[in-house]
Amino acid sequence: MTQTISRLHPGDLVEVRTPDEILQTLDTEGALDQLPFMPEMVEFCGRRFRVFKRAFKTCYYNTHSGMRKFRADDVMLLEGLRCSGAEHDGCQKACMIFWREAWLRKVDGNDAALRIDSVGRERLRARLKTKVGPNTYFCQASEILKATSELSKWDRFAECFSEVRIGNYSALEMVQRVGSWLFWRTRRLFLGEYAHGNHKTTPVQSVNLQPGEWVEVKSMEGINETLNQSGYNRGLYFTPDMRLLCGQQQRVERRIEKIIVDGTGEMRQLRNTVYLEGAHCGCIYALGGCPRGEFSYWREIWLRRATGTAADGKQSVTSERKAVLH
Repeated sequence: MTQTISRLHPGDLVEVRTPDEILQTLDTEGALDQLPFMPEMVEFCGRRFRVFKRAFKTCYYNTHSGMRKFRADDVMLLEGLRCSGAEHDGCQKACMIFWREAWLRKVDGNDAALRIDSVGRERLRARLKTKVGPNTYFCQASEILKATSELSKWDRFAECFSEVRIGNYSALEMVQRVGSWLFWRTRRLFLGEYAHGNHKTTPVQSVNLQPGEWVEVKSMEGINETLNQSGYNRGLYFTPDMRLLCGQQQRVERRIEKIIVDGTGEMRQLRNTVYLEGAHCGCIYALGGCPRGEFSYWREIWLRRATGTAADGKQSVTSERKAVLH
């Protein structure tokens, strides 16, 4: 059941509707147009956020990867809202959450805030499921292929214009995105993968990096020594935009050990892999990019613990800030 909604744009202030209002939009699977409302989203009912972008399309990754578009033009991303994975056995994928406009209402700063009762939250939670099998999960990632359709070549260009029209990007930003896509597509065609090695079986290294540690990203020469000819290390691709961090020092945000696979719902185990703070996928091989903002996955073999004055200085500044806050 789809409600009458107003068009939302990036920057709009919205309020997540009440649990009972959201319940009225859901089918027996706890989804609207095959996009699930997940238990991790319930805590946001009644709270206010800014619209980040309208999600016309999304990338996906399983045994294949690609770009697809949502069948209905009513999907939004809200600033800073990612799935915690708490209700899905601790999945660490941290996906940006997709929101149907029927789950949101536009407000201004003078509107009174909603009061959400715990009984309503539990009624909503009771409708929502997290699994369809012993090791098969039900979430927005697992259902992403059902909620979307293939993008034709014309659609890929048309969506670029739509993103400018709606305000996701300025015309200049989109020209830069299309130019980047064209450059890397042409380079890949004539020169092959930007990052690649000669291994048939790629090497493994366990460093046991922990959240908060400073690391230095190895040089491209060092990275290439860990890859096969297609640019992968044990199934993880080293993307061209990741090269921008080579030689730089970054802080580990978290270890990543399990994620739900797009389109299948399988929980996949990862080893010796971390997220780095602020390091997101640039989707440079996708025309116009993708708003999903996936974290880049970093094998520990691509990193080394940082030493010296740069890392010490950053750590010192961090400690001073914590001291001021406390």
